[in-house]
Amino acid sequence: MKIKDAKVLVCSPARNFVTLKILTDEGIYGLGDATLNGRELAVASYLSDHIVPCLIGRDPFQTEDIWQYLYRGAYWRRGPVTMSAISAVDMALWDIKGKALKTPVYNLLGGKSRTGVMVYGHANGADIGQTVDEVGKYISQGYLAVRAQSGVPGLKSTYGVGRGQMFYEPAEKGLPPENVWSSEKYLMHVPKLFEALRVKFGDDVHLLHDAHHRLTPIQAARLGKELEPYHLFWLEDAVPAELQEGFRIVRQHTTTPLALGEIFDSVWDANILISEQLIDYLRMTVVHGGGITNLKKVAAFADMYHVQTGCHGATDLSPVTMAAALHFDISIPNFGIQEYMRHTKETDDVFPHSYYFEKGYLHPGDKPGLGVDYDEKLAKKFPYERAYLPVNRKLDGTMWNW
Repeated sequence: MKIKDAKVLVCSPARNFVTLKILTDEGIYGLGDATLNGRELAVASYLSDHIVPCLIGRDPFQTEDIWQYLYRGAYWRRGPVTMSAISAVDMALWDIKGKALKTPVYNLLGGKSRTGVMVYGHANGADIGQTVDEVGKYISQGYLAVRAQSGVPGLKSTYGVGRGQMFYEPAEKGLPPENVWSSEKYLMHVPKLFEALRVKFGDDVHLLHDAHHRLTPIQAARLGKELEPYHLFWLEDAVPAELQEGFRIVRQHTTTPLALGEIFDSVWDANILISEQLIDYLRMTVVHGGGITNLKKVAAFADMYHVQTGCHGATDLSPVTMAAALHFDISIPNFGIQEYMRHTKETDDVFPHSYYFEKGYLHPGDKPGLGVDYDEKLAKKFPYERAYLPVNRKLDGTMWNW
């Protein structure tokens, strides 16, 4: 079997996606996701202009060699554009391998380590009362874990609080909108939210929260300490991690579990965090972390230091990545939890898939390969539309982390 062609497909069924379709001379094709939110066309060009010509004639079963060729052979390594492109190739090759062998990909990764993949949904509201209500709705749908975000008094908009429910999408058409931020107001508000949630729902439901890189290490330490009575499953992305050592301060002051890494694209982004046990959950995703081949290695490294996985799973990745993540999740020994933001009907129609939700868990299904397809004819009805994530400024106008 040889690779005979590959196509880069860009569409926007409610949001932009970049999909790689690799075709073989035996009629089997595989799909990979290359979506990089707000920089989609950069990855599409990288694939079309620089990677696809290098794939023609290669054996699609050589996933390791092709991964090393694309990573080491490019010389300019790493970065979100390069790693998203490599991830798409890797996913597509595993999809081909599973289809050719007539088995789900998880069977090629060691088989199932669990019966299902526990997921968490996103509950949000303009205030604490609305968020409490939304958490209740998720619990009534069978979710065992819920991420809770609430509007902050005095701030016009807050990360995690969307325009609608279930399909929260922060990217905006046109140029980036500007949000206003106050860490001080946020820090006073968040403990009140989780106090209300525990009073209402008790201790059984897993509660999570995302600070979205807004805090300094000492602020994150304070928040983690104040949240300890409400025993969160995790506090996510409390501090930007360009300086991994900064998490030593957070770790010294709180026992609230820490999760980090949805914007990581290499194990080197998390080397100190893992080896010094400064985090509990690594959030690297299949689409930005080099695909299944690389993420398996990262997970094995993390396992040595008691760090579990908690892969990013927002709507800025397509059902192709969600399927790949589920095959990865169900196979590794140190899986923790999977983020699950439901896609819109338009997205699900373009990407029909076999994975399904049941009683708090996602299941990858038993179709050969990844178990997801792409409706090219329907996708053409949803052309690309430029969209950006917001940017963030403090109350005094200082540019800050969104």
